[in-house]
Amino acid sequence: MARKAGSHAETTAPKVRAAALALFARHGFAAVSMRQIAAEVGVQAGALYSYTPDKQSLLFDLMRGHMDDLLAAWAKEPVPADPLARLDRFTQFHIRFHLARPDAVFIAYMELRNLTPDNFAALEALRRNYEDQLEAILQAGVVSGLFKLADTKIATLAIIAMLTGLTTWYRDGGRLPQDQIVALYTDMVRGAVGLNT
Repeated sequence: MARKAGSHAETTAPKVRAAALALFARHGFAAVSMRQIAAEVGVQAGALYSYTPDKQSLLFDLMRGHMDDLLAAWAKEPVPADPLARLDRFTQFHIRFHLARPDAVFIAYMELRNLTPDNFAALEALRRNYEDQLEAILQAGVVSGLFKLADTKIATLAIIAMLTGLTTWYRDGGRLPQDQIVALYTDMVRGAVGLNT
């Protein structure tokens, strides 16, 4: 089918991704059809295949894009030498990055079950890369005697789960402003690593 008059790949492709992201987050991947995504974008259903081979590819592209953006943004963060300062930096970065993208975060965690095995493996590799960044901080803290942790891998997963869980309940304009939430979570993460001070 022909593209809708006035549609262009450079403008329509991001609209397709944005519509899919919103619909998957609102209704779940399995409940959303390509026809619904097309209607949201304002193109015919057949036109979507100019931008993605299928719905699975679209889901994977969204999830991979989120992880690529996360890793790229973290790579640009200044990394202090002190393990505690690095831990604080990671905590604050993770919260701010994820709170700005609640739909992407929801999909990245809740739709893993809908990925094909190959896509799941590729996404898990990206997630492990990110987790390894935090675990390296925790290991450095243990080696320096600053943190008291029996298992840095378990601590890594627990901290990431705690920080990411914020996106399920935090709302702008809520009881506490974001800066205060970030400060409270920074203190909680410090407590979780058995900070020896």
